[in-house]
Amino acid sequence: MTRIGIVLTLTLLVAIAPMAWAFTCPVVIKQAEDLIKKAESGKVTPDTKPLIEEAKKLLAEAKGHHDNAKTKRDHGDAVRKAKTAAAFAEEAITLQNP
Repeated sequence: MTRIGIVLTLTLLVAIAPMAWAFTCPVVIKQAEDLIKKAESGKVTPDTKPLIEEAKKLLAEAKGHHDNAKTKRDHGDAVRKAKTAAAFAEEAITLQNP
């Protein structure tokens, strides 16, 4: 590859990297939504109800970070909160299935 080709490739990668974060948020948010729905469709008990509520709260925060994102950090916060919401929902699902 020529020097120009290398420079163009690196420039393209630098330009696309921030967009990748933005496109990751909706996927992780959707996964969390699906897990919360699955947890809600199971037998909600006093042990699982707080987990589902926390998952919903974190999911709402994740959506807010994504919708109002101005920096890569905002998208990172959205992904982190959505993954945490998914973890709470998964724990609720696990507790529902003895």
